[in-house]
Amino acid sequence: MIKSVFAATAALSVSAGAAFAGPYVNVETNAGWTGSEYNGAGTDLHVGYEGSFSDTGSYYVQGGATVLTPDGGDADTVPSGKAGLGLSLTEALGAYGEVSFVGSGDEDLDRGYGAKLGVKYSF
Repeated sequence: MIKSVFAATAALSVSAGAAFAGPYVNVETNAGWTGSEYNGAGTDLHVGYEGSFSDTGSYYVQGGATVLTPDGGDADTVPSGKAGLGLSLTEALGAYGEVSFVGSGDEDLDRGYGAKLGVKYSF
């Protein structure tokens, strides 16, 4: 019922020569539907750290809890986290990747994992 919540992750932004580093707090809600039927939502309550590793690369890692609120079910709080990399390939082309996990509040269900790879071309 809430598998779509397990798979939902935020996109990693890529920017050339970004000069940032340090801790942050990230609160994000991902909701899921199958057709017009609402399945539920997961709200991440994370603390993270981001930085750059060259003039063209960036990273982040964050973790904490996710509050799962399935439609018509009881809310549950489970552990979760994300980590990602970004790389500027040219002035207009960037690549990014992210891995994530979210725990399960049901002992019969496995922990959910996600992965994302992409490229972004800016005009």
